[in-house]
Amino acid sequence: MLSMRLRLDDLQKPEWRPQGGRWINGESWVEPANMSVLAMEVNDDQAPRVRVRVRECKQGEADFVKLTMEPGRARLSAGAFGTAPLYLTEKAGELHASWDLTALRPHLRIDRLVPRVVARTLTRQHRYTSETLFAGVYRLTERASAMFTTSGLSIHYPEPAEHVLEPRTLRPGVDPLVALDGLLTDVIRQAPTATGCVGVELSGGADSGNVALAVKAARFPETHSFGLLVGGRTGRRQSERRRALVEHCGFHDTATPAMQHPPFCPGGVRALRRPHDPAGAFYQEAFDVVREQAAARRCEVMFTGSGGDEINACHSRTRAELPMPEPVPWLGDKAVRALTEVNEHLAPIPVLPVPTLMAFGMHNPGFLRAGIWPVSPLAHPRIVRFMEQLPHEYKRGKALFRERIRRAGLPERVAAPAEPENFLAVLQKGLRSYGLLVLDGMLKESILVDLGYVDGKALAQARKDAGSAPVVPDLLCDVLALEVGLRSLT
Repeated sequence: MLSMRLRLDDLQKPEWRPQGGRWINGESWVEPANMSVLAMEVNDDQAPRVRVRVRECKQGEADFVKLTMEPGRARLSAGAFGTAPLYLTEKAGELHASWDLTALRPHLRIDRLVPRVVARTLTRQHRYTSETLFAGVYRLTERASAMFTTSGLSIHYPEPAEHVLEPRTLRPGVDPLVALDGLLTDVIRQAPTATGCVGVELSGGADSGNVALAVKAARFPETHSFGLLVGGRTGRRQSERRRALVEHCGFHDTATPAMQHPPFCPGGVRALRRPHDPAGAFYQEAFDVVREQAAARRCEVMFTGSGGDEINACHSRTRAELPMPEPVPWLGDKAVRALTEVNEHLAPIPVLPVPTLMAFGMHNPGFLRAGIWPVSPLAHPRIVRFMEQLPHEYKRGKALFRERIRRAGLPERVAAPAEPENFLAVLQKGLRSYGLLVLDGMLKESILVDLGYVDGKALAQARKDAGSAPVVPDLLCDVLALEVGLRSLT
């Protein structure tokens, strides 16, 4: 949630002063993300030690990034929420950092990729780690710290977070739904908003539906809802569920047909080759439209349903196993060799669920670029801990979430839809209509093929097969998105 350039030489004589939204000292500067819900505090009472903190403007548990500077060294540390990852790199006595990976574009080299991160990306074996695609560029993971000295930049992981490993037995007479309702509403009321104009991502599913009900109860002065409609029969039923929730909650709603903005579509970030994170979300084009709509309505905060799947998972953390990945036939020799290292250098167990934090890294920088602060109430530490303690029968099939929707008076088709929405048809349209054209370009000239991460002959065979197949292999989206993202940074 901050960007900066820090020269060690400037720390010898700290004379920090505000200027144009930044704090400046010599050639060094620190700047918070441009949004009203964040505050930057500068404390130089113990100069030459200077402390800077950028945090959410709210009481209680808040996300933050903390910077401590003194002659010869600087230390960065992050909170547990991981809302907006901070990316770091150093060169010649200077530390560069930003929540926006593309802001570090002058320091990103596509010929110096990290093989195991490329292999993770191409095989969907994503891991939560300080490593990024680019050698020498690091992510400051939750609760981690980074030390910058004359010896360079080093990342230090925290101790693993403590969790409730097994569910507990409820006391007689306790209604967990009442407890969840109170917790969720309280978390949402703490949202850092000055104007009270907020947005809700409303898909029509149980997760966003529960968030929407709590946002209604929090009584913000102005609430807008936004959603992507997946189209077809599934989309019609999704639209009906959304309409029921919108009418019940009294939101000002904007719905966007996702089929009009599939991956690689004309006018989107990838087709225009605008610099973007190569490991970003598949559906970035569609969600960019949603973010633009929310910004046009001056929403300060966007509430999302992220984390609902993870907190309803019915497993013990001590016995959880990752599923076997789907084989990727076009992997090059370099990626195949790197597959043996996909589980190296991982961050320890975080406070929030790992998949949620990884989703934040893909989606949330887009919100910050639009001037919107994303808040995911279901991933708040208090909610996470509450759900960890619940007996499995309340989480299986999201039973408690669905019962909360029923008790709100909404119909069964909203509480427990027979056919939940998914974006597979949107992905197929993007691949069939636009992605295969990108693939044709890769067969002529490709960064990933040239670097040995992708086998050109196998990719050509995949292109030939996809032309006549009823379904384009969705794993092609990974290699195409990565290729286009890398090209956008050159």
